[in-house]
Amino acid sequence: MLGENVGGSLVRGNAADAELPIGELGVLLWRTKVRLGSQFLSIALATLLTAAGPVSAQTLGSPAPDFTLKTLAGGTASLSDYTGRPVFLNFWASWCTPCRGEMKDIIAAYEAHKGQDLQVLAINLTDQERTKDVHKFVDDFQMPFPVLLDQKGKVRKSYALRGVPTSVFIDAQGVVRLVNPGPITSETIQRGLAEILAAQ
Repeated sequence: MLGENVGGSLVRGNAADAELPIGELGVLLWRTKVRLGSQFLSIALATLLTAAGPVSAQTLGSPAPDFTLKTLAGGTASLSDYTGRPVFLNFWASWCTPCRGEMKDIIAAYEAHKGQDLQVLAINLTDQERTKDVHKFVDDFQMPFPVLLDQKGKVRKSYALRGVPTSVFIDAQGVVRLVNPGPITSETIQRGLAEILAAQ
């Protein structure tokens, strides 16, 4: 059961019962549906948990856990491949509406800062969806950075994700400098980049 005070109304819910009263808005866990008006949206728990307290994927100032994953292009990639470079991890899924909403800002940030050796790694929660949906999402946005496939959910678990989207900013020394659970704004992207680009 979770409880959150939103706009003066206490929201309660669990994975089995996701229709919750705050107007017509509901709360969800992982891939449970939420009602907003008459439309059903897939969103992540992290969005509403942010105000409830710390939900960091990792402790700030700690080393980012290394991983090796298959890429959508057919190869493999490890976080350690990018040692000495600032890295922006973005955990996403094609069914996640906020993931779609933030992707253009992430691509714009990458294009603006790739000359400073910035590397974006887009980690898809492939254990929770179909590969053809991943391909469609990537094609829709023409994503210019590596797309990694977390096929068994191991990286999601090692980063203690509570939902998607989640963004993690890692400096050139491999240290976590900022974690943003839930949808990320362009302003927060710039704040995260300032942390990791300055630390080179």
